[in-house]
Amino acid sequence: MSKHETAKHAGFAHPAAKSGTFSLGDQLTVNRLGFGTMRLTGPGIWGEPANRAEAIAVLRRAVELGINLIDTANSYGPYVAENLIREALHPYPKGVVIATKAGLVRTGPNAWAPVGRPEYLRQECEMSLRRLGLDRIDLFQLHRIDPKVPADEQFGLLRDLQSEGKIRYAGLSEVSVADIKAARKVLPIVSVQNLYNITDRKHEDVLDYCTRENLGFIPWFPLATGRLAKPGSALDRIAQRQGAEPGQVALAWLLKKSPVTLPIPGTSKVKHLEENIAAALVELDDAIFAELDGLGKSKHQTA
Repeated sequence: MSKHETAKHAGFAHPAAKSGTFSLGDQLTVNRLGFGTMRLTGPGIWGEPANRAEAIAVLRRAVELGINLIDTANSYGPYVAENLIREALHPYPKGVVIATKAGLVRTGPNAWAPVGRPEYLRQECEMSLRRLGLDRIDLFQLHRIDPKVPADEQFGLLRDLQSEGKIRYAGLSEVSVADIKAARKVLPIVSVQNLYNITDRKHEDVLDYCTRENLGFIPWFPLATGRLAKPGSALDRIAQRQGAEPGQVALAWLLKKSPVTLPIPGTSKVKHLEENIAAALVELDDAIFAELDGLGKSKHQTA
């Protein structure tokens, strides 16, 4: 029986809760395995989903299975993902945290450009509040630092939104340790969302910093396993030994990597969602974790 079947048939009504918890800002507690909404939109993260009813079902099923951290952005669609979240989940169940982002504009499929002018970020926060049906956004993240705008102006706008009660906490995305330190001189930062997975470790220093400082680290694209997940590969063999899927093992590795990691795997299919969430049930001992840890660090990964 696969792990996702185990989640459905072995009495785990809320398997995401098995991933453990983390408190953003030491106050906002979420289950560590969350859900990212980028893949709910159309091709190129542009426009409406091919199957809107399935997208709504995915969001509702995620909450049913214990996910209470829903990550989104104004740029997903654009605006499509936030609208779907409201349609599927509003009024939001107690404890569900909606984290959104602003700072990237869209000009077409797969086209992204940073815009960090304070007046734009303020406008997008106001619009996200309206689309999501919220009085306050629990976690508002700067999607990118715009190199054309002084960083302190962007951080200062987040501080202003927080002092005005429009956002509860602030986070950053795709930043360096130096960026985080600079932002923390202006306002409290509770989370960092960077590209990170078993095969892409370029932000290892950022994860180490977040671990030391107890900042939530949200690894986006957490399931990028590449060649490691091919049949007969090292990851595939480990997954078979665990009675799990390669993606589930990759997520379990992220959960064990640090107590501050908050993976947000996304999908547009309920079946795939259930499989991903079952990663919370995969237990890795220290030896298997070390074996997995070595896979991504190898310069020459082979099957």
